[in-house]
Amino acid sequence: MKFVFNFQGGTIMTKSIGFIGLGIMGKPMALNLLNAGHSLTVFDINQKAVESLVQSGAAAAASPIEVGERSDIIITMLPANQHVRQVVLGENGIIHSAKEGSVVIDMSSITPVVSREIANELAKKGIEMLDAPVSGGEPKAIDGTLAIMAGGKEEVFETVKDVLYGMGKDVTLVGGNGCGTTAKLANQVIVNLNIAAMSEALVLAAKAGIDINKMYQAIRGGLAGSAVLDAKVPLILERNFVAGGRIDINLKDITNVMETAHEIGVPLPLSSQLLEIFHALKVDGKASHDHGGIVQYYEKLANVEVRSL
Repeated sequence: MKFVFNFQGGTIMTKSIGFIGLGIMGKPMALNLLNAGHSLTVFDINQKAVESLVQSGAAAAASPIEVGERSDIIITMLPANQHVRQVVLGENGIIHSAKEGSVVIDMSSITPVVSREIANELAKKGIEMLDAPVSGGEPKAIDGTLAIMAGGKEEVFETVKDVLYGMGKDVTLVGGNGCGTTAKLANQVIVNLNIAAMSEALVLAAKAGIDINKMYQAIRGGLAGSAVLDAKVPLILERNFVAGGRIDINLKDITNVMETAHEIGVPLPLSSQLLEIFHALKVDGKASHDHGGIVQYYEKLANVEVRSL
């Protein structure tokens, strides 16, 4: 499949996409691009994940620098600031091999400061960048219906929009570089505080002895209803905390929220408490649990467990 790029009056024909980071989210996102007919070169330190993608039709690269050599659109989906910096700007990073006019799309959840820093370094080499983090967790990564919030130049966004729609349903350009990552931080505040508020309510109801499932059915159609409520309550009632969005990843995201907020002078009292809840869950051995496992923090305080009757 071919894409036409028009940067500052020039035209570049491109056929290749690179994908770096094949974790819980990255692997299904990459598979959706393959299923959409795109040519894909992949890299991850997890060789099993790479082999799985190769079996589905992708080509394997030995390093990020090789992905840069072989791709005109390079997507990164990595855990944290330091990983994105290393893969893009490090000794074997994309910046040393990517062609002028190519596009790096970082879909990781990192800070706006780091995202803009990387974009500025790439710009010195004539390489374009979008920050385009996602929301929806593993289920929406699998079915290709992620919400994608992008930051960068409008003309760059327009040339890669079809690629983004190969992974997501709602794709929005929020503003310039760093705006996508800022929107993702706001998203994480809303989602995780929603889960925390829901957890308090569930534990209250469980301690009072009422049927939690009936309570859920009673309130889900009212103002308390939400996508978070519908996604997490059934799993909590089943005691299913297999991660779609891991506690430790969300801890990282809320840490980024607080660092960014402090830098620009925004007090976030509820988010600061949420960060301590995540730290408590990590110390309690629940770092790999889904963030719906926030309920376990409240259960421990109240000495009760939220279950179906």
